Amino acid sequence: MSEQPADMGLVVVGAAGRMGLTLVRAIASIPGAKVAAAIERKGSSDIGRDVGELAGLGPIGVTITDDPLPAFAKADGVLDFTVPAATTEFAGYAAQARIVHVIGTTGCSAADDAKIAAAARHATIVKSGNMSLGVNLLAVLVEQAAKSLDPEDFDIEILEMHHKHKVDAPSGTALLLGEAAARGRAIALADNSVRVRDGHTGARQSGTVGFATLRGGSVVGDHSVILAGPGERITLSHHAEDRAIFARGAVKAALWARDKKAGLYSMRDVLGLGSA
Repeated sequence: MSEQPADMGLVVVGAAGRMGLTLVRAIASIPGAKVAAAIERKGSSDIGRDVGELAGLGPIGVTITDDPLPAFAKADGVLDFTVPAATTEFAGYAAQARIVHVIGTTGCSAADDAKIAAAARHATIVKSGNMSLGVNLLAVLVEQAAKSLDPEDFDIEILEMHHKHKVDAPSGTALLLGEAAARGRAIALADNSVRVRDGHTGARQSGTVGFATLRGGSVVGDHSVILAGPGERITLSHHAEDRAIFARGAVKAALWARDKKAGLYSMRDVLGLGSA
């Protein structure tokens, strides 16, 4: 009989935050994974607490610490939904340890992405603006629709809404969907996107991808891609009702990446939805 592999030991960074605790609960619910360490920023009042207790699971024997290096050295992977400055630092640590780094952090700049790509020479990195199956399937449909519909006839607008605490806009998911639309039309999103409209803007330019951002309340994440043509509109939408979908996707991404060679992957790779 073949021997079962040991559970994959995962470090949760930003462990005491809303997403961090959701990740801890997701790891506990998925066979083949375990919480190896929990990291918080220096000065956090949660340092020294058992992360399982904090997540409502009861004690799991993993105490929150502010020192990532020893944790990364002993782990198989890290789950990261923090902020760009922290994520690029963690990517360097993951490269040193040659482990899996799953990145759900949004708002990364081109410089941040370059650092992450450099780390992927030694770490196995899965990075996505959204870790859910539904959103990544939606991106495939958006790409197909954009490819099929004449840009002179159909305008593309992306509408997103999130809770009032979200700090980046447009959301990582909206940009992921925008990139899918741009791929479908064989254009560069950076050169063909409209992020803000205010005042006397003039007529809409054909072939551009527009973004509208809403913030308020406790909305987990709503995204709609509107393809508006003469006399008709097509709307492709996804509504996230529980951030646990992103946490489960991240854990599954880590398990998928465990035996993959170093490199930069996306959730489309994980889900077998074709290359981005």
